[in-house]
Amino acid sequence: MRDVDDEVRQIKKEIVESRGLIIKTNNLVNALGADIKSIAKRQAGYERRLNWNSWVAIAVIGAVSFAGLKLYFDAQTGGLRSAMADAETTLDELRQDLSEEVQRASERASAAAKAAKYYDQIRARKRIEVVREYPAIAKEALSPTEAAVFRDFEQRFRQDLSLEAYQEGLGLAGAKKHQEAIKRFEDAIELHPNGSQIPAVKRSLALSLRSDKRSAEALLVAQQVAEQTIDSALQPDGWWLVALCARDVGDLDTSREALKTLIKKWPRSALSRDARPMLREVTRESYQGKKALVTPPAEVAE
Repeated sequence: MRDVDDEVRQIKKEIVESRGLIIKTNNLVNALGADIKSIAKRQAGYERRLNWNSWVAIAVIGAVSFAGLKLYFDAQTGGLRSAMADAETTLDELRQDLSEEVQRASERASAAAKAAKYYDQIRARKRIEVVREYPAIAKEALSPTEAAVFRDFEQRFRQDLSLEAYQEGLGLAGAKKHQEAIKRFEDAIELHPNGSQIPAVKRSLALSLRSDKRSAEALLVAQQVAEQTIDSALQPDGWWLVALCARDVGDLDTSREALKTLIKKWPRSALSRDARPMLREVTRESYQGKKALVTPPAEVAE
């Protein structure tokens, strides 16, 4: 009986312990459930934050990508526009060059035709026409060779025409046709003003002007002959003419200085022999003229 009671007590004890264990287990389960719910809530919040962060990151990346793409396409568009502008500029330049080339070709063709006609006149030795038309042909689009050849022929023909005019002037001066001679001498100078014969032409021009009673003009031309250095042999003639013309117009001081220069530089010249007595005459005339100017009126009356 005692054993049964002990066994019953033992069973009760085990039941009590089992109940306590069940309660503890239930409490643990409840606590574990609460922890699981808390963890689930935190996990849900973390997932929501993660989702929000992901969306924000996606949005930021999308915005940055869009901005980058826009900048890229803007740069590409600007480059294309710049390239197109350069291409249009190049095209305009090419069109301009083509237009200029066409114009040059047209001018060259026209110049070639005129040059051929001008050369025919050279071959025919139409010297007057060649000289007269040279300024116009020189403005054409000539080749360097054509320009050089035409310039040489024009200068040669000018020289020839100048010499012809000079010879004609000498013939007219010998026939006492001084006005016509003056015209031919002036033509000779105008045709070839830098020619080696020009000092001689001017000497003859001064002589004709003096013979035509135009000593003042002759004096200017004679001074050019005296002062030139192209033909030094004509300088004595120039100073002699200066002295004569200056004496004609009453400029005795200039006449005297010209005679002194002639005698000093060319003492053995034939002109110097004539210049010495003339210098004495001019000096006397100059002295008499100055004396007359300073003589009081009363003495003149007496």
